[in-house]
Amino acid sequence: MKILAVCGFGVGSSMVLKMTIDKVAKEMGIDAVVENTDISTAKATVADVYFTSQELAGELTASVTNPVYPIKKYMDKEEIKAQMEKFLVERGN
Repeated sequence: MKILAVCGFGVGSSMVLKMTIDKVAKEMGIDAVVENTDISTAKATVADVYFTSQELAGELTASVTNPVYPIKKYMDKEEIKAQMEKFLVERGN
């Protein structure tokens, strides 16, 4: 599974989000490749799921076909786990 962590410039906050998603995926036993990137690159990159801020979620959703989940606290493993579980349920896993 390919997961993108997206922020405005693809440097700081998306890297923090990526590291937290990596931890959650490992804890959940999910085989995932997690990458961090900026919003422009994310719009042109196919991934199974995208995690980003509430502010960028609408813009990203309008540009990609796969699900986009907003995250408020990038270091909150419980919030990310809840969104990951929601994704897996909606995907049919």
